[in-house]
Amino acid sequence: MTQLSRKLVGFDVKWCIDERMAFLRRFFRFFWDKIIMCSTGKHIRYRRIPRFPSSRSMRITETVLAYDPMSMSSNGYETESDLVALKISLLGDCHIGKTSFMIKYVGDEPEKRCLEMGGLNLVEKISFVQGARIAYSIWDVGGDHKARDQIPIACKDASAILIMFDLTSRSTLNSVIGWYQQARKWNKTAIPILIGTKFDDFICLPLAMQWTIIIQARAYAQAMKATLFFSSSTYNINVNKIFKFITAKIFNLPWTVKRNLTIGEPIIDF
Repeated sequence: MTQLSRKLVGFDVKWCIDERMAFLRRFFRFFWDKIIMCSTGKHIRYRRIPRFPSSRSMRITETVLAYDPMSMSSNGYETESDLVALKISLLGDCHIGKTSFMIKYVGDEPEKRCLEMGGLNLVEKISFVQGARIAYSIWDVGGDHKARDQIPIACKDASAILIMFDLTSRSTLNSVIGWYQQARKWNKTAIPILIGTKFDDFICLPLAMQWTIIIQARAYAQAMKATLFFSSSTYNINVNKIFKFITAKIFNLPWTVKRNLTIGEPIIDF
């Protein structure tokens, strides 16, 4: 290797290290601000988004630009461009597709916006809603028992809590009530959404088994007062629609999903 090549390699390594260290510093400063905000009793205020005429559908465009949590002031506004922060929590058992679901929404190259720490992944994405910039901070809690210690920090101050299960695994469906109860200990106001993943594999199951899972999932959703979505990260089924639904609910926008209980199609129930 020539001297020039060695210098280039050394520069790339140093650049990667500096970039990760800078992200870590912003991340921990973000947590420190959260602690101060909680101790002073201040809460995040959301910017009011104007209502649209009923004849117009809600338009949400998205970008994969990195979101810097430290650009936010303590009242939820970006110091320069009035950025609105929304926190979304993902809960559910291991190997059900939570991370794939999250990455599908955020887009390619998630490592540029992702931070992993002891059973907790944090990914960020900015969307534009009729001129308002909304920063989604998506918290993915690992499905093992050790990761459950991260539920308080993931759920506290969340605007929506997504309880997820694998449509091809009854055991993961049986766990959703427990996840919901744990989440409600730390957040009683977040919008609950029940999501069945791997719909593309689910439709290959015998019809009798599909019926059983649908009936049980609908019953659990009703018990949690949650909207039920069947989704697939592989084919991007209902992934973006779920986040549009969350945005519409939080800001009371005139955009609604259509109920669908047709066997063989991705279920939406509310």
